[in-house]
Amino acid sequence: MKTKKPLLGIAVRGLAMGAADVVPGVSGGTIAFITGIYEELIETISNVNLGLLKTLKSDGIKAFWTQLNGNFIVALFAGIIISISSLANLISYLLESFPIIVWSFFFGLVLASIKLMTKQVKKWTAPTILGFIIGTGIAFWITILPPMQQAGADWYIFLSGTIAICAMILPGISGSFILLLLGSYQTVLGAVKEVDLMKIAIFGFGCIIGLLSFSHLLKWMFRKYEHVTIAVLSGFLLGSLNKLWPWKEVLSTRLNSHGETVPFIESNVSPFSFENITNAPNQIGYSIGFCILGFLIIFVLEKFGDKTEK
Repeated sequence: MKTKKPLLGIAVRGLAMGAADVVPGVSGGTIAFITGIYEELIETISNVNLGLLKTLKSDGIKAFWTQLNGNFIVALFAGIIISISSLANLISYLLESFPIIVWSFFFGLVLASIKLMTKQVKKWTAPTILGFIIGTGIAFWITILPPMQQAGADWYIFLSGTIAICAMILPGISGSFILLLLGSYQTVLGAVKEVDLMKIAIFGFGCIIGLLSFSHLLKWMFRKYEHVTIAVLSGFLLGSLNKLWPWKEVLSTRLNSHGETVPFIESNVSPFSFENITNAPNQIGYSIGFCILGFLIIFVLEKFGDKTEK
């Protein structure tokens, strides 16, 4: 398998995916889908198996690299890594300083993504409608789950990596949000900050196992039930909007990896009652504007994806 897309375009998509994955609630999988590389990403990951080693041994490095789709992987993950390392602090600052505006922007991104994804379903039948409803229900249920208590056992860190990486390649719910729900977000961040190689390795191994196994399932679903799969993924996006609602009341807090007090459990409230509940401005004018901006950016990304396909 060899990608036909320009490597610069793939790297740009990686930058966008990395920026999305930094935010607990926004998935890099969403960006991959709307920019036209989702199925290639899933197929490339699922092709990583022992057959690659056989190809390397019998046919050499060039055949191995082609079968691996190496140019695609390097360009995409270079973009993701650069984005995460350079934008993580900026996005964290923006979320802390302008939460309503930032969440409104992401709300618009996901809202437009739902519109674009549902367009991929050529005909809405009973199975696709049911898949859409089930996807919506599962994602909504995940967003209202109470976060678990902090868990630092090695087996739990491994399990967290396995589950979180699946969410990272699914449009809708982000892997970082899943880590928050599992109570592992602070543990993983702390391990990275303290360079705890053992915990990082355990988490990374969990990610590899989860990624390789889940990508095979998604690849099979796309081949056998493409429209139903897209409908389910579209439902995931719709259900995830509950997490992205900009106006929230903080019910409880937690200490993050820097020892700072941050929101832990939140409840959605109306923008019109937000001021009375929190004594903070609802910024509804700005939020509408940034929501529209996010909505329009998705269509620009779609046009970019269509262009690089040609």
